[in-house]
Amino acid sequence: MSVLASEKHEAFRKEVRAFAEKEIKPVARALDGTEEFSYETMQKMAELGLFGIFVPEKYGGQGMDYLSYIIATEEIARVDGSHAATVAAENSLGIGPLYYFGSEEQKRKYLPKLCSGETLWGFGLTEANAGSDAVASKTTAVLDGDQWVINGSKIFITNASTKISAGVTVMCRTGTRPDGKPELSCILVETGTPGYTAREMHGKMMWRSSNTSELYFEDCRVPETNLLGPRGEGFKQMMKTLDGGRLSIAAMGLGGAQGCFDLALKYSRQREQFGMPISKFQVNAFKLADMAVEIDAARLMLYRACWLRDSDKGFSREAAMAKLYCSEVMYRCANHAVQLHGGYGLMQEYDVERFYRDQKLLEIGEGSSEVQRLVIARHIGAL
Repeated sequence: MSVLASEKHEAFRKEVRAFAEKEIKPVARALDGTEEFSYETMQKMAELGLFGIFVPEKYGGQGMDYLSYIIATEEIARVDGSHAATVAAENSLGIGPLYYFGSEEQKRKYLPKLCSGETLWGFGLTEANAGSDAVASKTTAVLDGDQWVINGSKIFITNASTKISAGVTVMCRTGTRPDGKPELSCILVETGTPGYTAREMHGKMMWRSSNTSELYFEDCRVPETNLLGPRGEGFKQMMKTLDGGRLSIAAMGLGGAQGCFDLALKYSRQREQFGMPISKFQVNAFKLADMAVEIDAARLMLYRACWLRDSDKGFSREAAMAKLYCSEVMYRCANHAVQLHGGYGLMQEYDVERFYRDQKLLEIGEGSSEVQRLVIARHIGAL
C-alpha cells in the first residue's frame, strides 16, 4: 500500500485486479497471438467503469480522481499491456482533449458515449515524418467558408480504426504565425466523414491486441465549429494532454514491472536446480530484491505526480520523470524476469515473453525517453 493511496484507492485497486485476473489474463496470450482487438473484454472494461474515470458524472464519467485512473491502468497493465493501452489511450488521449478543451456542446455530444465505452476516439498527432518533432506536422486544414478542408495523414494512432471508433482529434496546420512558425490547431473529425479513412495496422511487435491505425485525409470537410478550443492553440493542447498521458504510460510501466516481478518470483520459487529453488541462490535473490526496490520507488514517484495533478499543482516535470523512470524500470524488470525463466522465458507460452516485447513501446510512445530527459533538463535549468 502506498502512503499516497487511501483505503478507497486500495479497494478500487483490488476490484480492478480481480477483474483483470478473471477476465483479461485468461485471454491475453491468445489475443496477442492473433492480433485481435477484443470487443468482448472492451465491453467488460466499460461495464466496470474504466472509461471516463476522471470525468465528472454530468458528462457520463465516474467523477473519480486522476490517481484512481492511474491505479486502474497499473492493474490492467499488470496482466496485459494491450488492454492497458486501450484504457490509457481512451482516457488520456481520446477523452482527455475533449474534456479539457471542448465547448460545452462538444462535451455533451461526445463524452457520454466515450465514458460509457460505447465508442472510442483517437488522438491524431504523430505523422510519418513528425514524431518527436510534432511541430513539423504537415497535415493542413484550410478554412473554406464555414468548413475546414483537411489534407494529410497520421500514423500510429490508437483506438481510431475499430468498429466502435467514433472519430479523432487531429492536429493540423491552419496558418502561419507572425513569427513565421506554423499555426497549429486541433479539429474534430468524425468517423464516416467523406475524405477521412482509418486503416488498421498489423505486424506489431508489442501491444498486438490493441488497435493501431493510419489515418488519411483527402479534402476532408468538417464544420468550422469542429475546431477544438481557440484557433492556434493546438500544440499547447497536445502538450498539456501529453503531460497527463505520460502518467498513464508510467502506470503501464509500473504495472508491467509489477507483473514481471510477480511472475519471476513465483517461477523462481518453484523452479529447482542443484536441489533447491533458484530463488535461494544469491545471484537470483538479488535480482528479485532489485526489482522490488525499483518498483516501490517508481510507485512513489508516479503517485506523487498524480497527487500534484489532483491538487491542481504543476506536474509537467514530475510527469516526465515518472514516465521516464517507470518505463525504464519495466525494461530492467522484464529483462530480469526473462533471465530468471531461462529458456522458458523465450517461449510464448510464458507471459514474460509478451511483457518483454510490450515494454519497448513505453520508452518510445508519448515522448521517447530521450525527449523526457530533454523536458527534465529544461525544468531543472540545465538547458
